[in-house]
Amino acid sequence: MKVMTFNIRYENEIDGSNGWEQRRTQVVRLINRYTPDVLGTQEGKRSQLLYLVSSLSSYRLCSKDRLWDDNSQYPTLFTEENKFEVKENGEFWLSKTPAVHLSKDWGSAFPRMMNYARLQVKENKRSLWVVVTHLDNVGAKARYEQGRLLAQWVRSKKEPVILMGDFNDNPGSCLYKMLTAPETGLIDTWEKSGGGEGPESFTHHGFKGSPQQSRMDWILASSHFTISDAAIIRDNEKGAYPSDHFPYLVEVEF
Repeated sequence: MKVMTFNIRYENEIDGSNGWEQRRTQVVRLINRYTPDVLGTQEGKRSQLLYLVSSLSSYRLCSKDRLWDDNSQYPTLFTEENKFEVKENGEFWLSKTPAVHLSKDWGSAFPRMMNYARLQVKENKRSLWVVVTHLDNVGAKARYEQGRLLAQWVRSKKEPVILMGDFNDNPGSCLYKMLTAPETGLIDTWEKSGGGEGPESFTHHGFKGSPQQSRMDWILASSHFTISDAAIIRDNEKGAYPSDHFPYLVEVEF
């Protein structure tokens, strides 16, 4: 099963030649090239996500009962329709009032949320939970508290879990240590696959292709899975990149 996390960069008029209208077909081509079974995106606005739905014919958007508005950026799951049956899906805001739309706490610069789904593999009827999120880009305390809510949610599940997203933090941070602690039960798929740390593993590049900041895009998986492959995707078309983040793709097996 192939799983991809991909920060697609929100639709922003100041991006000029890197604007969504100029690169959206490139985003679709990349997804179709690597054919993830589960795709988790970050920063997508409603119009961007609906474009992906209309362009990716075999994928289902897991956003049942979502309260949409045109300005919010939604972490969003897409699943391969022919591979999974979606048994349950939903989302909540990473705040003290998770059911309140756009709620935020702990000094978070922006409202942050998670989107989850319980999937059943059609071929063998095995079930798993998948989650995508995007944590705050400014406050370490906000990220930690948002991560604490995610960790509590993960610990409440008895079936296998995959948690992915843009965590806006470094491997080895307090947030990272909490999510990969034995009591949470998640492993870092990049580390488990033997991937090293350093500029070659950084996933943010600001449309330049030159790694910047850190390895902030993670896929964490419970111990029910083995990792057979992992790759940071650096594809470009004549120097043009589909986003300011490199997508991260892993292949896992039960």
